[in-house]
Amino acid sequence: MNALRSQRETDPENHLCGVTVPFRRETIFQGLKNSALKTILAHGRIGRIAGPRSRSSLIYNRKYMKAIAALFACAVACPAQQRDYPVKPVPFTAVHVNDAFWAPRIETNRTVTIPFAFKKDEETGRMDNFIRAAKALRGEPFENHKYPPYPFDDTDVYKVLEGAAYTLSVHPDPKLEEYCDNLIKIIGAAQEPDGYLYTARTIDPLHPHPWSGNERWILEGVNSHELYDLGHLYEAAVAYYQATGKRSLLDIALRTADLLDKTFGPGKRAIWPGHQIVEMGLVKLYRVTGDARYLNLAKFMLDSRGPDSPEQGAGNAYVEANKRVVDQTDAPAGGHAVRAMYMYSGMADVAALTGDTAYVNALDKIWDNVAGKKLHVTGGVGARAAGESFGNDYELPNMSAYNETCAAVGNDYWNHRLFLLHADAKYIDVMERTLYNGLISGVSLEGTTFFYQNPLEATGLAAKDQRSPWFGVACCPGNITRFIASVPGYVYGQRGDTLWVNLYMGSTADIKMDNGRTVKVSQQTRYPWDGDVKITVAPDQDAAMTINVRIPGWARNEPIASDLYRFADKFTGQPTLKVNGKTVPIKLDKGYVALTRTWKAGDSIELSLPMPIRRVAANERVTADNGRVSIERGPVVYAAEWVDNPGGKVRNLMLPDNQPLHAEFKADLLKGVEVIKVKAVALSRDDHGNLIRTPEEITAIPYYAWANRGAGQMMVWFPTAESNARPALPPDATTNAKISNDARRSANAIKEEDDPTSSGSGSHFDWWTANLSARTGWVEYAFEKPGTVSESQLYWFDDTGHGGCKVPASWRLLYKDGDEWKPVETTGPYTVEKDKYNKVSYKPVTTTGLRVEVTMQPNVSAGIERWRVK
Repeated sequence: MNALRSQRETDPENHLCGVTVPFRRETIFQGLKNSALKTILAHGRIGRIAGPRSRSSLIYNRKYMKAIAALFACAVACPAQQRDYPVKPVPFTAVHVNDAFWAPRIETNRTVTIPFAFKKDEETGRMDNFIRAAKALRGEPFENHKYPPYPFDDTDVYKVLEGAAYTLSVHPDPKLEEYCDNLIKIIGAAQEPDGYLYTARTIDPLHPHPWSGNERWILEGVNSHELYDLGHLYEAAVAYYQATGKRSLLDIALRTADLLDKTFGPGKRAIWPGHQIVEMGLVKLYRVTGDARYLNLAKFMLDSRGPDSPEQGAGNAYVEANKRVVDQTDAPAGGHAVRAMYMYSGMADVAALTGDTAYVNALDKIWDNVAGKKLHVTGGVGARAAGESFGNDYELPNMSAYNETCAAVGNDYWNHRLFLLHADAKYIDVMERTLYNGLISGVSLEGTTFFYQNPLEATGLAAKDQRSPWFGVACCPGNITRFIASVPGYVYGQRGDTLWVNLYMGSTADIKMDNGRTVKVSQQTRYPWDGDVKITVAPDQDAAMTINVRIPGWARNEPIASDLYRFADKFTGQPTLKVNGKTVPIKLDKGYVALTRTWKAGDSIELSLPMPIRRVAANERVTADNGRVSIERGPVVYAAEWVDNPGGKVRNLMLPDNQPLHAEFKADLLKGVEVIKVKAVALSRDDHGNLIRTPEEITAIPYYAWANRGAGQMMVWFPTAESNARPALPPDATTNAKISNDARRSANAIKEEDDPTSSGSGSHFDWWTANLSARTGWVEYAFEKPGTVSESQLYWFDDTGHGGCKVPASWRLLYKDGDEWKPVETTGPYTVEKDKYNKVSYKPVTTTGLRVEVTMQPNVSAGIERWRVK
């Protein structure tokens, strides 16, 4: 921490989503006389904002002072920032990606995903929420006074606006900018006079959203999301200001932040967000204004969190309030993964800017826990569907793995910030693993469908196994828009006369070093398909400097810096490194090779990273992966998918240890991917239970690309022996049955072959939000042909403590007789027990369909995980 404490911010930068947008400082204030300064300070408060293309500022009701104040805003605000991250990220605006992997994705995000997401925000009423709130403030009549479906719906607009701002920073688009300007006006009109901005209450203050509470802030520690909404507003506001120089959204944000400062803090009211991110947003406001109130408030909120807080939610691990933040040592089981990632990122920001070593010590321990015990091989975090939360140590299931896309984004925010604190490549190893696998899996190759969950195995039957154009809770698409736009900002870091090369992608960069020098850096590479990287360096003049070249952990026989995963095979090849054609020894320090010399224009670095196909084994305490291996090549994790393999099945495959793996590039497949081919064994059972072994050549594709060609089976972890495999079963009455229900949503999960481990543990169908008023629901099988049945087993879904579903109050079973539904004649009671199959036997009937009818408990919904029929 000595380096962190002694760091001085001489050229302030605004960190955005783990990247930075620098102030392009103007020099027009130079030479003004002290008397002018005295005049300004005597007549009003000087403006707080400085940045690109801006010539306006906040003057205390002195219009004639605006122009002069703008000249001094940076000079006054910036010197207050004395501490910061020891390493500074090179802003995404300085790195121009031109490769075949990332450049098309960034362009698709700009031209397809962002417009698509804005359209969805319009179609689903998220824009209209602001319009209705504005009408309520003006006292104008409007038809729908119903509060929004969720109190955090405002953030879906803010996040896409942030993504749009990032694209405008590097690709001016007058039409997009005009759209954003109009949208900002709509947002501003929904702001209450004192700065409060929260449509879930303003639309109808007497009847706000049930999660909001009858008064402001009283349910913030649990569900209201008032501060969460503001956090995303702050990030969008700073991004748009930095991109365009326009203060419209920033002024809206500052009014809300000033309201927070008046309401909360030492000697005032204590508060902390139930869903974290406002801490990160406040830090960004501090960076762009230099106003320490915002940084202090971010730290106050973090320090107020814990079991002794008076807020609702105190002591609750779900919102990471089970301990004070400085006392936390792990990601708690049951803790919401996205909230945790945002909190840890906010803690890192505050630690960097205040020098608080207790925060850093806590973060280091938490990272050891996550990277060593709670990280999926794809970089996904948040194993449990219940609560979208972390599980216990080594609880890393495959098919039921939740791994929310937002959590992957947050995981990369956090790991990048830890790199900026420690300059250690182990954090970039996790960041890269997440980036190439569990993060970009969240968006389709076309940019218009998304994954909310990112499991490591799929039947193709559950709704979560199919990409969706939108969600009722639509946090993930917006997060994708803002993250993909900022990817170039994760490539480099710099400090003084030292440059870190973290990620490899074809690009050019104009890097302004702390020492005042400018260095042009270009990369030529086919990464991640090829490990050869040529880096050309061109300083503005011959310069003594150090370039730290990262040797990824996967190239050093270390998947990540813990014993959670290991390579199951041996490989003796080694990376090689050359400077101007001459080999240099690879001496590692924190995962980097330091190349210190006098660099001249045209000097080159050639890095060669061997890319063998590797089998990966998990720690034996990860029971879900015992006797299984996953496949990696370079930073990319692979999966077998139904469409590429015989019979449309992959979950019945066994991969013998002795079978060689072969890589082949397919330019016409999935926009160009390296595939893996290997001889495996497909296992199945006949009607008599006999095991059938069928040798097959199978194809594996990059995990991120699965489900781009329709829904079906997928698997990442391959059994290596028959004892761990899952033979395909012969068809039964439900195999080809069609499923329908009164909630009008997919219920295919109820006929998956896998048995649940507990109620609330995995894929399911439920009536959540669909039938709460009626308190009844039905789901039915329509058989392919008439059959005789006499037994049904139901495994109920119940997420008590985390959601709104419980076992039903009662249920019954009916069979179809012609066009009529009739109750079956049971031989026992209808039971509603959790964590087990509830079996009911009945007089045999020959029928074309069965129906389950449920009566729900008061004020909750119900759901089914599996429905077996014999």
